[in-house]
Amino acid sequence: QVQLVESGGGLVQAGGSLRLSCAASGRTFSSYTMGWFRQAPGKEREFVAAIRWDTGTTYDADSVKGRFTISRDNAKNTVYLQMNSLKPEDTAVYYCAASRYIRARVSSLYEYWGQGTQVTVSS
Repeated sequence: QVQLVESGGGLVQAGGSLRLSCAASGRTFSSYTMGWFRQAPGKEREFVAAIRWDTGTTYDADSVKGRFTISRDNAKNTVYLQMNSLKPEDTAVYYCAASRYIRARVSSLYEYWGQGTQVTVSS
């Protein structure tokens, strides 16, 4: 059974940092793209960042460039999202997902999803 389990969300002041983790299990993800998406209340789910598990190649949304960094630890089967200089507009539920496609930036290309973790940034 495939599982993606996010952790690390919480409440932080603007300008602060959080690191989200996504622990993957249940299959081999070595040829997958692992992505982070977020969804704020009343808004559509949006792409944040992604990483190829095999090559480590990363892709970022323009809104988080220079502030968020995606990485992975192969030994731990875990993907991370380091979020710095957080802004109130970063407030959302953050989801981890896995896709067979390279450079996957669209949620419909992702077949496995975690349950999400809440990130709240206060002003």
